[in-house]
Parts: sequence; structure tokens; C-alpha cells
Amino acid sequence: MPAPPDPAGPDPARPAGPVARESHLQEVSRPEYGFQDNPAAAGAAAFTRMWGDLAGVGWHPGTGGYRRFAWTREDAELREWFTGEAAARGLDVVDDRAGNLWAWWGDPDKALTDGAGPGVVLGSHLDSVPDGGAFDGPLGVVSALAAVDALRHSGFTPARPLGVALFGDEEGARFGVACAGSRLLTGALAADRARGLTDADGVSMAEALTRAGRDPGRLGRDEETLRRVGTFVELHVEQGRGLDRLDRAVGVGSGIWPHGRWRIELPGEANHAGTTALDDRHDSMVAFASAVLAARGSATWHDALATCGKVVVAPNGVNAIPSRVTAWLDARAPRADAVRAVVEEVAGVVQVHGGTVTEESWTDRTAFDAGLAERLAALLGPPGNPAPLLATGAGHDAGILAAAGVPTAMLFVRNPTGISHSPAENAERDDCLTGVEALTAVAAELAGARPEPGG
Repeated sequence: MPAPPDPAGPDPARPAGPVARESHLQEVSRPEYGFQDNPAAAGAAAFTRMWGDLAGVGWHPGTGGYRRFAWTREDAELREWFTGEAAARGLDVVDDRAGNLWAWWGDPDKALTDGAGPGVVLGSHLDSVPDGGAFDGPLGVVSALAAVDALRHSGFTPARPLGVALFGDEEGARFGVACAGSRLLTGALAADRARGLTDADGVSMAEALTRAGRDPGRLGRDEETLRRVGTFVELHVEQGRGLDRLDRAVGVGSGIWPHGRWRIELPGEANHAGTTALDDRHDSMVAFASAVLAARGSATWHDALATCGKVVVAPNGVNAIPSRVTAWLDARAPRADAVRAVVEEVAGVVQVHGGTVTEESWTDRTAFDAGLAERLAALLGPPGNPAPLLATGAGHDAGILAAAGVPTAMLFVRNPTGISHSPAENAERDDCLTGVEALTAVAAELAGARPEPGG
């Protein structure tokens, strides 16, 4: 696989690479920083190395974006990387019934038996949307592992088990349901439905799991895993410019907007593009265009967001009138009723053209633990100036766990352009390292220091 462009300088023959200012990160890994005496430098060095290790996995040289889809060769390579990094740190890696991976510093089952309580877990995901950016997901996983290194270099020993989670299929790019790994874990996605989901090639999730060496019969809510998690904290690049406008490197999540996905089916009649009069056509693409315009207009009216970003046309010929259009609507808003109003109005247009709209996923407004968010905001800001609290329109595994009753928080790292789900997604190196330091402080605060014997 071709490597991403050399971050030391652009290559005019190829698109700009996904990793900027790599040389700056390399500087923090020089020996003179004295890692044993400087935990922040240790975390920075770990971040730099791991970021470089991941840079080429699933990277597409033609687009400059990433194609890391669930239960593929690239996914297997990412899982192997995570398991190797955990093993190198002496962390115990276990999977759950959905295939999510959990790397533990300390024994979470023993802690429950001994009365120490459930563990503190950091983490995110490594999969991507089609031609996505480098930061969405991986920033949280790499930062979590780097935080473990920083804590160890500081001599920290957790009083509660500290875990790093790698959630699978967060983006839903292959099978159409976002956060499938965490939804299966919590029971928000039924196992039978998950097994029957299919990708663009007609491969079911059950078949994909079997090909990956997993038993699809294991899918289902995993009580044993959930009882180990006392608190979950996900660090993520901000998908917007809230922090940039506030001139802050790190913020704390307050909640996630209501959001969902709907499948649109519009029938038509195939015919010749050069011989069929316009008045004689039953063109499903024209009907779809009406639906797209209705979504945009309705979203504007209801102060919502609506996107039709995926469409499948049959027979998909330049000189053939489409006989069927299958498309997907993504709708989000600060209020659930606004989202529902947009979908209802789009469905009305679709029905006029003889089509149907089917809900594929829905997540109501998710509020993160308010007390936890305020505690972390105070921790990460100077006295009297806490880190900002931000709501987001993007869905996350943290939101699924929060909805299932797990005390959950999110940290956001500044995104100077606000662009995400694109090869142009970016975050400055200094901000990423500030994020590692913030996550390290949060982990130390929540996992607590174990008293020394006799202390």
C-alpha cells in the first residue's frame, strides 16, 4: 500500500497528506526531554510514534482519505495494531460479544469483587467513513494509549482499573448503522437485525463476521462487559469550530443532538433516454431531486440539518431513465421534534411519488453526566475559567453508553477548520498533545491514586 505523502513537504504529484506538521511532533520525541522525569513528553513521544504507525492503514492515494470499514482486511490490521500496543504495555486485552476490544490496566473483575468498584475507560474507534479524515476516531484511541504511558512515567498506580476501549463499526460505513459495536454491546441494536444487515455487495454482517473468524451467534447485549465500566471518557477531534472561535484547545462535551438515518425508496420505469418524451417518463431520479430539495427547505425552516449523501441508482446508465433510486437521509437538530418534522415533510414528498421512507436508526438527545462534565471542565481550566462545555451534532459511542446509563464524558480537541468526515479534517499538533495531557489528567482524577502500603 502506498504510504501517505511525506509530511516533511508536499508532493505536487499527490494530494496533500492527512498528517500535518509531523516534524513538530518528531521534535518532542528527542532524548533530551528525559521521559522518566517528564510524563508529558513521554505521552507526546508515544503519540508521535503511534500516529505514524497508523498513517498508512487504509489510506487511499487517489483521494487522500481513509477507507477503514468494519470486518475488512484494514479493520483486522487496525485490531492487530491495537492488540499489539496493549500487549507492549502489559495490558490485558479481552473482546466482548460485539467484537469491541478492551485493554485493561488492572483486573476489572477482581476490583468488583474487592470493592474497588468498576473501572474507568478511555477510548474511541479506528474505522472511518468513505474517504474520511485521519483524526475522527484514531485521535481518541492513540491519545488514550499515550495517556497510559504518561501516567506510568509519572509513577501513577490506579486505585480503580483503567481501560482503553476500541469500539468497532462506529461510523456504520459498511452496514449502514452507526455505532453498531456499542449499540450491540448495550442492546440498542438487536442481534438478529445486525446479523441481517448487508453491505453494498450484498454481504451480510453475519457473513462478514464469519469471514473474520468470529461467531455471529455471539452478538448481543453483554452484561459482563458493561458491569466492568464505571465511567467512560472519549476524546475526539471537534467536528465544528466551537473551540476555534473560543480560542481554546480542549473542551468538554455536554450532550449530543437527536439524530437518525432513514432509507428512501423511489420506484420508476426504465426507458430509453433518447426516445422517451419527458411527459411519458416515470423518472425516479427526478422524484429523488424533489426529496433532496424538500429536505433542504425543511431543515432550513426547522433549524435542523438534513443530508442526502448516499444514493444508489438502477440501472445506473447514462442513457437509461432510472427505474429505482435508493437513497439515505441523515437528519439532526438540537430538538427531536425538529428532526421528526423534517423527516415527515420529506416522507410526504416521497409518498407523492409512490416511494417509502424507512427509519434505519434513531438516537434521541443524549445528555452526558452533568456533574462529571462540570468536574472535568473545572479540572481542565485555570481557576475561575473552566474548559468550555459544548454540545455536538455528531453521534459517538460515548452517546450510546450514556443512553445505556453509563456515566460518560467527552473531551474535544480544537479543529481549526471545523471540517470532518473529509481528507481535509485536521488538528494542530500542539492541540493534539494538549489533548493527551488533558486526558491524562482526567484519567488520574477518575481512576485515583492507590495509597502506598503504610501510607
